[in-house]
Amino acid sequence: MEALAVRLSQLDSQAEGAIRVVMFYDTLMRRRVDLPALARASAGLAECVAGIRLHGTGRVIRFSPDGKEASGVLPSASTTAPIALDEEEIGTVWLERLGMPGPLDELLLDRLAIAVAAVVERYGPARTTMADPALVELVISADSDEAARARALRLLGFAVDLPVRVVAVRSPLPLDHVGGLVCPARPVKAAPLADVGVILATAVNPARFPAGVRAGIGAADSPARSWQQARTALRFATPREPVVDYAGLGAMALLAEIPPDAVRGNADVAAIARMAGDPEDLETLAAYCATGSLRRAADVLHLHHSSVSRRLEQLGKSMGIDLTEPAGLTRARLALTAWRLLND
Repeated sequence: MEALAVRLSQLDSQAEGAIRVVMFYDTLMRRRVDLPALARASAGLAECVAGIRLHGTGRVIRFSPDGKEASGVLPSASTTAPIALDEEEIGTVWLERLGMPGPLDELLLDRLAIAVAAVVERYGPARTTMADPALVELVISADSDEAARARALRLLGFAVDLPVRVVAVRSPLPLDHVGGLVCPARPVKAAPLADVGVILATAVNPARFPAGVRAGIGAADSPARSWQQARTALRFATPREPVVDYAGLGAMALLAEIPPDAVRGNADVAAIARMAGDPEDLETLAAYCATGSLRRAADVLHLHHSSVSRRLEQLGKSMGIDLTEPAGLTRARLALTAWRLLND
């Protein structure tokens, strides 16, 4: 290592210096050194303090040219570079050089950032949000044995003793963006799987899902069971209630288990299906079922309550249900939900 750590100030030409910098980091990567060793070697090569910060853990590593850990308040960096892994920025590297940056500082930091990303990926686990779909599928599959599931969770960065929440998502936004919002404190992993996105997280904040995203949140401790619950909850998501927690469904979740033919054959559901041809009628009934109040439904629809009352009276007659009675409202809610599940 000593032979390779040629001081930049002693190089005869910038081209020769660039080659030596590349060779220097190639050697470090072949030796599979850890992050402190990378920072220590970089500080010695640059003849100034070198630092590494990982966003996911908040870890900061700083070494002086003498090989000792740098202490004190971080001064302004003379040169910085992002650490990227799987097209996501996971941290920063920098030099704390007094005066003007050296001619090869940018190259040095570029190679240091690449080396840090390699170390994080190898020993990490990687702090990116996007994950290998095969690993995620191992975690949530009912066919996986517990040993394979535990190994997949470890590779994804989840501690064995921490619960993992599973979320099923349909989103026009990138999954890593959604995952970072609902669980800003890592670990969180996301991957597309068939027709739906999967988010694994130690905690989920339902209020942080962005507009346009529909999500179902599983409640079980078992990732496989939680995934089934998340898929079920996603089926209940609507424009008015885009995020559904399975735990909040209660007995309503049983509707998802009714055979489709039985649902189609129900007279109330058939009445909803006929009503679906008129979006205005369907919207009126949906607002009334969601609010349970004629006046609140009118506010949602931006209509006078008398107009909504007349619509509901006609809808009730066509369905054969008195919507003003609690029992009638319950029947309408169940029928509307069952029809939505049928057409999910």
